[in-house]
Amino acid sequence: MTTLIRSTMVLLLALALTACGQHYVTPGGGVALLEITDDDLKSYYETRPTAPFPTSIAVVRVQDSGYRSLSLHGYGQGRFSVVTTRDIETDESYEKLAKLPLVADVAPIGRMLVPVNANTIKDLRVPAAKLHADMVLIYSVDTAFTVDGKSLGPLSTVSLGLIPNKKAHVTSTVAGVLIDVRTGHIYGTTEASDLQQQRATIWSTQQAIETARLRAEKNAFKAFVGEFEDLWSGVLASRYTTPAADGNNPPRGRTYDTVKFWERE
Repeated sequence: MTTLIRSTMVLLLALALTACGQHYVTPGGGVALLEITDDDLKSYYETRPTAPFPTSIAVVRVQDSGYRSLSLHGYGQGRFSVVTTRDIETDESYEKLAKLPLVADVAPIGRMLVPVNANTIKDLRVPAAKLHADMVLIYSVDTAFTVDGKSLGPLSTVSLGLIPNKKAHVTSTVAGVLIDVRTGHIYGTTEASDLQQQRATIWSTQQAIETARLRAEKNAFKAFVGEFEDLWSGVLASRYTTPAADGNNPPRGRTYDTVKFWERE
């Protein structure tokens, strides 16, 4: 009788855990940004930068098609989805981008401007053009979950309360590409990552795992903004010149916005 009672209690406990939905589903994946550009490789060499300085930059986040997490989901049914809700981006990060040298304005692309079936970078350049942006910064977040060396891919189910005392990692990488809205010219790419390491036993609730994910993604995005500063410095160094009034150096206290684009021979 004692064995029967114990078996019944174990069964009831298992059913209770199942009924309560004691699991966590990892979010969808990121997007390999260069894979959704135009198919004609020759066009990459024929594009030219046309953005004036100071420059207006549109910003948009893209994820895998059908992307979902506990806090948000992507919009669209094409090769990728667009995320317009901010859960890892802060106002401070956008302000930091807007304060970069020769950046006139930074504006996010809203959901109303994005086509339902977005399949290429051009589908994002069009809404950026509607905002009268000169460049568009497209970025994607790729977050990986690992328990004791075993990687859990996107949309994997993590059972809660039954995880052994092993190491758990959440690694997030934010990768971005800066593109000329008018021509599709690629100015450069950059990325940054963050790792959150914990004991898997801490992952006893959905919120515990979600907190680890958000922390990793927020830190990665903050680092990404820092890396973008270096990319932007390179863009200015190669694309922008300040012509001098006397042919050598411009006089102090004056700003010149003349742009020179370096052409291939």
